[in-house]
Amino acid sequence: MVFSSNIFLFLFLPAFLGLYYLTPFRHRSLVILIGSYAFYAWWRVDFLLLFVAVTFWNYFIGLAIHRAGVGTASARKWVAIGVGGDLATLGYFKYANFGVDSLNDLLVSAGSQPLELANIILPIGISFYIFQAISYVVDVYRGDTEPTRRFIDFAAFIALFPQLIAGPVLRYKDLADQFTYRTHTMEKFGEGAFRFMQGFIKKVFIADSIAPLADSAFALSDPSTADAWLGILAYTAQLYFDFSGYSDMAIGLGLMMGFRFNENFNQPYISQSITEFWRRWHISLSTWLRDYLYIPLGGNRNSTVKTYRNLLLTMLLGGLWHGANWTFLLWGAWHGLLLSVERALGVSGSPSGFRFFRWALTFLFVMLGWVTFRASTLTEAFGFYGAMFSFDGAGLSDVFVQGIRDLNLAILVLAFGVIAMMGLKDRLGHREVGPILSGWRSAAAPLLVPVFALAVLKLSAESFSPFLYFQF
Repeated sequence: MVFSSNIFLFLFLPAFLGLYYLTPFRHRSLVILIGSYAFYAWWRVDFLLLFVAVTFWNYFIGLAIHRAGVGTASARKWVAIGVGGDLATLGYFKYANFGVDSLNDLLVSAGSQPLELANIILPIGISFYIFQAISYVVDVYRGDTEPTRRFIDFAAFIALFPQLIAGPVLRYKDLADQFTYRTHTMEKFGEGAFRFMQGFIKKVFIADSIAPLADSAFALSDPSTADAWLGILAYTAQLYFDFSGYSDMAIGLGLMMGFRFNENFNQPYISQSITEFWRRWHISLSTWLRDYLYIPLGGNRNSTVKTYRNLLLTMLLGGLWHGANWTFLLWGAWHGLLLSVERALGVSGSPSGFRFFRWALTFLFVMLGWVTFRASTLTEAFGFYGAMFSFDGAGLSDVFVQGIRDLNLAILVLAFGVIAMMGLKDRLGHREVGPILSGWRSAAAPLLVPVFALAVLKLSAESFSPFLYFQF
């Protein structure tokens, strides 16, 4: 089940919220758990068993760590067992096919017979809920949070359906108090509904309308330079509005249930360095990688060479987390290399002003990275790069033009207009542009519901609208 579907909007969500608010507070975690399991099982019931097993595993590991005592050898043993089990689960389901396929390529090239392995289905959302489980046991080991004594609360945290499939990556220590006590008001519910509708519009009305531009460009066997640049511009906007739209919807649903999640995006495309970009893009993942991978590797506490090594390893593993493909490893290596270069040059991750050249260069580097992120194979990625920089002067190809409409181009222009406007507010501050944006929002607010209704009609006219990050 996905948020951008009629069955979620008109059946699951009203039924869940009705039952949730009719239930006394002390039993609402159970309602969340049942509703989230139903939400997940809509995809495949059998993988719900794996989900439940991961939940029990990490709950009891957390209790064992706490009993052993923070910082003790026994606690280190338990955290190693817990994290090892989580990573083994993720590794088997997400990377076994990739590992065997890569090994078979070597065996075939050496003239040997390939190995046979039944194709392993990737459980949806496994990357997100495994990372949440790991953060829980590590935080208990570090003493950053007390292990919950109520299994229902922990199970509800792991299964919380608003962010279950594509994040944000939540941490139990940030929500522990909210499971004990949280407010439910009409104001908070209205804020959540407003945020949900914003995200829905970003996904269905903007991202899905841009998608044909990107899909058509990457499907071409021999794209022109114009095809390639228009295609990667479209994918750059599509990915942002698709994923940030999901995050908005997740945050909005959380507010409807009384939870306040951390933000996951903060105008990433106005960044003036890759360091700043990773402070603004998929914030929950970048901070997770920092706290549970980069810092444990040593961070920047050792030699300069080891700092660069840690940056590169963190981004390589961050790329691999996104998918079992050499393209994601290359994407991670690209960002790790850029982060290392910026650290060597002393580039600030929190600039005080706006420098156009730095912004333009950063935006170019981000787009170049998105090529490997979008491409299915390295061959396809390098072919696309070749098209981007061949400068053939041929303009848009006839094949590409046949697959797109003027509306797709108009929505693309609108998308970058929104990015520019919100970036302007971020860079110039509220004093300079606040009155303009306030006036615009006042004028646009009454249009939110009608535009949301149009987006629902658009969704109904189409068959299926999955989120891009579902594949990770």
